[in-house]
Amino acid sequence: MNKRGILSRFCRYLSHFFKTLLNFVTMRRLLTRVINRVLLSEPFKPAMGLEGEILTEGRRKLVVGLGNPGMDGTRHSVGMAVLGALATRLGVADRWRGDKYVSGEVILSEVQQTHVVLLRPRMLMNVNGVSVAKAAAKFGIKPEDVLLVHDDLDKPLGKIAVKHGGSARGHNGVRSCVDCLQTDAMLRLRVGIGRPTGKMSVERHVLSRFTSEEQQVLERVLVQSVDLLLSQLSQQDAQLPSSPAGGRRVAQKRTESSASQDSAAAAAQS
Repeated sequence: MNKRGILSRFCRYLSHFFKTLLNFVTMRRLLTRVINRVLLSEPFKPAMGLEGEILTEGRRKLVVGLGNPGMDGTRHSVGMAVLGALATRLGVADRWRGDKYVSGEVILSEVQQTHVVLLRPRMLMNVNGVSVAKAAAKFGIKPEDVLLVHDDLDKPLGKIAVKHGGSARGHNGVRSCVDCLQTDAMLRLRVGIGRPTGKMSVERHVLSRFTSEEQQVLERVLVQSVDLLLSQLSQQDAQLPSSPAGGRRVAQKRTESSASQDSAAAAAQS
């Protein structure tokens, strides 16, 4: 077989491979959406007591720490670590309780006359938007008043950023939230975890734990993240345009900070 024939066959195989891969990704996303819809079909029963008051009175915010249940301490669950640090700062870390309807754990608190619901979904990352949507519905919180805290591969450890709306940027947990809330208007606190080095896969990297050196950087990141969250929760309601999932990006505001330039550089190289 001549070189032209070999090249032609190779191109056909390569084209077939990418079509198969595309179909797999498309089917996976479609299946995830179907699962989201099924899990969201449970009817909501009005709450009583303090929960009922939150449903009807004052400003309300929902802060969500994205992650995988049972995998606390991993890079992919750094959003849960930030949420835990926020609960400690607010003096309510001992108030977590399970909520079967939202498939997660919640704390009801208050920050400067704003009712704040803290949520740790107990669902896998790819479908935890179901938990977020149910909590938003239960407590009467609009999508633009939802604040997602999640890991970000595109930022090194030591960097955090606040972003208004926009695409999920490849994050399956955020994509699930966009799909279930049917908008991309949520505020996000993106916590850098850096990309893997060497031959380590992304999947293995995000499910791994921080090294002892990285833990020192993470401690400062948690403090800065909580400071930033409290600042956002204390602000008056902003009128932000929303857009449907898959629609144009909303106006964005990014606030970036570094836990320490030297520490971040060291973590990025480790």
